Amino acid sequence: MYKNDRGAGAGVGEFASRIAFSFEPVGSAVRGVLPGCAAPEPVSRPRWERRYAVLACCIDLLCVLVADAVVTFGYHHLAFPAGRSLALVAVLPIVAMVALASQRSWDARVLGSGAEEFRRVGRAYALAIAVLAVAGYAWGTAAGQSWIFGALPLAAVATVCARLGLRRYIRSRRRKGAYVWSVLVAGDTVEVHELLARSSEFLASGWEIDGICLPADSFRGKAPLAIDDVPVLGTEDDIVGIVALHGFQAVALLPSSDWTHSKTRALSWDLERTGADLLMAPVLMDLVGPRLHMAPLAGLPLLKFSAPRYSGPSWLVKNVFDRVFALLIVAVLAPVLLAIAVAIRVTSPGPALFKQTRVGRDGRTFTMYKFRSMVADAEDRRAELADRDVGAGVLFKLYDDPRVTRVGRFIRKYSLDELPQLFNVVTGDMSLVGPRPPLESEVARYGEDGMRRRLFVKPGLTGLWQVSGRSNLSWEESVRADLRYVETWTFAMDLAILWRTIGAVLRSNGAY
Repeated sequence: MYKNDRGAGAGVGEFASRIAFSFEPVGSAVRGVLPGCAAPEPVSRPRWERRYAVLACCIDLLCVLVADAVVTFGYHHLAFPAGRSLALVAVLPIVAMVALASQRSWDARVLGSGAEEFRRVGRAYALAIAVLAVAGYAWGTAAGQSWIFGALPLAAVATVCARLGLRRYIRSRRRKGAYVWSVLVAGDTVEVHELLARSSEFLASGWEIDGICLPADSFRGKAPLAIDDVPVLGTEDDIVGIVALHGFQAVALLPSSDWTHSKTRALSWDLERTGADLLMAPVLMDLVGPRLHMAPLAGLPLLKFSAPRYSGPSWLVKNVFDRVFALLIVAVLAPVLLAIAVAIRVTSPGPALFKQTRVGRDGRTFTMYKFRSMVADAEDRRAELADRDVGAGVLFKLYDDPRVTRVGRFIRKYSLDELPQLFNVVTGDMSLVGPRPPLESEVARYGEDGMRRRLFVKPGLTGLWQVSGRSNLSWEESVRADLRYVETWTFAMDLAILWRTIGAVLRSNGAY
């Protein structure tokens, strides 16, 4: 049943039958919702948006008040502040909350979305610190430095941690179908099908695709009733009426031969009356982040895709960070590494380390190290297990691989077998974060679909493939994750992936 139908009472079956037998009545019925110039009743935003925004605001205020109290009563040991101290204690929360409001950090459209939310929080606290520092200097006192440079940074850290907790909560709810926006997708059939292949990623961000509109040309033959189980509700000319009829919160426009500049502009104006957001996907869907720029030309907004850069100061910082951080991890985990090596040697004949030639940046080969998790003759037995291969593309994967040892099963579950790759990071053959290091046989089978672009950067100990499902990913999903990293890399992305890796390892999802 069409789950986001609000007030119309029509399900997938009714729309499907009407489309199948006579398309024109569907179009005219839908268009009848907007007769002439009469504006429809605006689509109300979901109540959970407002509740979530209010909750985030209250938690932010609590973080500021707690940080203010820690500095006041903990650092200054004031029983009750007075004079200038009292003024600072009172003003600091007000300035912080005004700064957060000025950066629209409670906008429901960015709450729980990730990087943009935290950028706004960071800018807000930086603004609050700057304003109070200038005010303190103008006031001619340094008495408030501990509040300005102590309480506010502490509040910023607490706010980010609280927002992360809220984000985890809302994502857990979205996995159960709550706290999502209903999205209508419009575009060519091929583009729609490609987008729906990523529907799980959209759901994690709060977008649930509940309906499709296709170009009118698609209905000259036998019109599809649904694409990947999502119902086709009409043509691109019916978008506004369908949104008003069913209460969609957003419309996603995909590349289509029917979309002209004037038609798209008119649609954006019409959607303003329904309260729905308009999302426009560029032709190159995976190109986002630092390569994507807005370049206005004579009032026409153009998307500019700059060439990727894999050198320069940012990459120098990445390489230095990789080697230093990997060396620190090795020093801290040295007893663990030794214990795993001993356990492997005691429970299974053969060396503790498994060495294998992998392909690195620019196609250069190197020797990659792992803890041996299989029997010593595992490679010789691979041929006899070929019929049990569940991998896709060029990967070889088995569930319950009989070659895996008892210790190997445990260290694989928590990715402990990957730890010797830290030495590859220290030597510069690998990075902490990057694409999965491929075998020579895999690279030899790469096609012309962009897979070789994975070799533009160093392979990683972890990456988007690790935090997105590990071995549960299909070959296409693994390639897409690696290419997304290569195309949109930032140092902040590396830090986010390293943080997410901790949770992925502890959950051991996709490890076998």
